[in-house]
Amino acid sequence: MSVGQVFPEHYPQQLADKVSSVQLLLNDFNHPEPEVYPSSPSNYRLRAEFRIWHDADDIYHAMFDPQSRDKVRIDHFPVACKTIADFMPVLLKHIQFNHELRYKLYQVDYLATLSGELLVSLIYKRPLTNSWLDQAKQLTDTLADNYNVKFIGRSRKQKLMVSTDYVTEQFDLDGQVLQYQQVEGSFTQPNGSVNLKMLTWAKGIAAGLSGDLLELYCGNGNFSIALTPFFDNVVATEISRTSIKSAQYNISLNNVSNLQVLQMSAEDVSAALQQGSKLKHIDLANMNLNTVLVDPPRAGLDSDTVQLVSQFKDIIYISCNPETLAQNLTTLTTTHDIVKLAVFDQFPYTHHIETGVWLSKR
Repeated sequence: MSVGQVFPEHYPQQLADKVSSVQLLLNDFNHPEPEVYPSSPSNYRLRAEFRIWHDADDIYHAMFDPQSRDKVRIDHFPVACKTIADFMPVLLKHIQFNHELRYKLYQVDYLATLSGELLVSLIYKRPLTNSWLDQAKQLTDTLADNYNVKFIGRSRKQKLMVSTDYVTEQFDLDGQVLQYQQVEGSFTQPNGSVNLKMLTWAKGIAAGLSGDLLELYCGNGNFSIALTPFFDNVVATEISRTSIKSAQYNISLNNVSNLQVLQMSAEDVSAALQQGSKLKHIDLANMNLNTVLVDPPRAGLDSDTVQLVSQFKDIIYISCNPETLAQNLTTLTTTHDIVKLAVFDQFPYTHHIETGVWLSKR
């Protein structure tokens, strides 16, 4: 794919190739036919980052070809959601001849929501002053009638905000209205529409389960909050302090009463449970923990965490790397059967694959 461009006519075959690669990797395991959840072939990303290039009076977004490392001018970016793609030329138009907002502007990061909010981080190679903040406020007011946009200014060891450093996603998930704070610079699901499909898939599984749920790598509570209606209690852990703060905020925002989040690594959780210790203030001995949900990084689950999750009756495993998923399944399938397998195409036109597996103990 050309940098920053999409080719919808090629998308069905590319998706089919991904599904085949997952099936090949998991060929040694007894699994059902994968459920396939495609992306929109264009305007699917809710996050985008660009270098800003200055050429005399001209100013434009730029990316770099991953193979040649050549700079590529980006005037149209159909990879991004419409909120971002439509706003990119608007931003440049308003800052092109505004010295305070343009001078030594190095990079622009965009974060959008399905519900139409937009957060724009302007990153500079110079200290920012109150003059920058004044101009950013004026621009916000100028655009307010047509765009729900917030601006942040960043430079070395400096961060100036016009209002807040987050957006609030809101969507209806099978009649359940959910809201999620998404903070600038923290992890959020990049493909919002596919994320809804992932949550719907997980909810379909959880609806047939019972007891309590443990989630590892919970982020801002994306899965935890959506699944709380199906469990008596949910305990979720995450190592990122920013994500934990967002998860706590989201618990309150969604009026959830049966979810507790802890700042702990999966390794620490494994060690605590193996030693029969409490998870901070939570005594798990009094809980009916039948189900565990894991959404690990590309490295997958470490051996201690694999041993931990293998003790649960049901495992919902969300994987961003089918190779490490296959490695973990080598152990997990000695005690569990694969009930469901799903492929979620979070990243069209790339080699990245998101997979979901539901395993149940024999």
